[in-house]
Amino acid sequence: MHAFPQLRKLEDKYRNEMAVVGVHSAKFTQEKAVDNVRQAVLRYDIGHPVVNDSDFDVWRRWGVRAWPTFMFVGPDGTVLGKHEGEFDVDALDGAIANIIADFDGRGLIDRTPLHFELERDKMAYGPLSFPGKLLGHEPSNTLVIADSNHHRLVIAGLGGEVRAVVGSGEPGLADGEFGSAKFNDPQGLALDGDILYVADTKNHAIRRVDLTDRSVETLAGTGEPAPTFSRGGLGRTTPIKSPWDVTLVPDGPDGPDGRDREVLYIAMAGFHQLWRLDLISGHIEPHAGTGQENIVDGLLDTAQLAQPSGIVSDGSKLYFADSETSAIRTADMDPKGVVSTIVGEDLFTFGDVDGTGTSARFQHPIGVDLAGGFLYLTDTYNNKVKRIELVTGQVTTLFGTGEPGLRDGDGLQAMFAEPGGLSVAGNRMFIADTNNHAIRVADLVSGVVSTLSVKP
Repeated sequence: MHAFPQLRKLEDKYRNEMAVVGVHSAKFTQEKAVDNVRQAVLRYDIGHPVVNDSDFDVWRRWGVRAWPTFMFVGPDGTVLGKHEGEFDVDALDGAIANIIADFDGRGLIDRTPLHFELERDKMAYGPLSFPGKLLGHEPSNTLVIADSNHHRLVIAGLGGEVRAVVGSGEPGLADGEFGSAKFNDPQGLALDGDILYVADTKNHAIRRVDLTDRSVETLAGTGEPAPTFSRGGLGRTTPIKSPWDVTLVPDGPDGPDGRDREVLYIAMAGFHQLWRLDLISGHIEPHAGTGQENIVDGLLDTAQLAQPSGIVSDGSKLYFADSETSAIRTADMDPKGVVSTIVGEDLFTFGDVDGTGTSARFQHPIGVDLAGGFLYLTDTYNNKVKRIELVTGQVTTLFGTGEPGLRDGDGLQAMFAEPGGLSVAGNRMFIADTNNHAIRVADLVSGVVSTLSVKP
């Protein structure tokens, strides 16, 4: 999914010369189901055919070893080569142009237009489209929803009444007033009074939204994914990669003008790292993780993470969902601190098991929040919401049967479809039920789940 935006540039440029076929070879059990593949095609706005290679038949026949792998096939059926991993779009552009010129010189390029019946043309969306993350704040009676595939933010009350919409709804990167600003698949959110911080994922940027003067500005990122790992720098000039969530933490009264320094910690999924953005100096840099994708504990600068996608803090420690290892992990905020794992073992160990510590299993968790000594999480590919008691490490399923669907009622009988973000506000938990295009509300006292009416 990190490669889709780059691939789309080449698809658009060479639409008359190059055909793309996607082959989906699932790592997780949940990803094998055809309907879940269809939902992913819709979520990532894919316009080419996709094969569901659920038994790894195509993978084996083509000698694939890594996600993603790109195979290049000439119009005469010749396999021209392959590339493993993400790519530099300019380099690949040049290679494709040379291939086209070669076969064009031999009269083998067929420019007959291809027409596909797209999945998105069959869908009728409601007010929300694949909401990814959200944030509930009880003192101000505020609910912020990342209406991700509508490329906007919805500001509402906790009862669902809409107060404002931030963003034009068209994908892009543009600062300015609410109606003209543009986002691209916004995800994680952090609120500080009337200031909202946003992980603008496909823009590879961190945005600042002023709810009082109704304006948006970019704090970090250039709008393009970083081509290589980075040591950081000034936010506005430092390219970053797929930030998925943010959390705001005061860091002591040591700002240059006497103000308390505030740090925005970022789950930087594309780098397999946690980053930090100093909101006074504007400097952004890695905080934890080498950038290698794995689950390795230890010192912040030697630990290895795997697509962190959710992050929250108790003021001294960061808790994060390390999605590709189906893990929940912690990182100290002290630069001399360590990364530790609460639940999770390796890149290919996952499941749906309640228990204590390493005996528990998740399947690609994405959202986390803290409240009352518990860490709450969306066990996304298990279609459940769970909690971890931080003192004992006990994992318990609170909501969801495990089967995808949309059903309210008693917590363990309720149904979700790949829930993404969640946020606790008082005695209620707000859940972004991503594939249901809905916001669900779970009462933490009664255990009853309902669906919130939100009509931007």
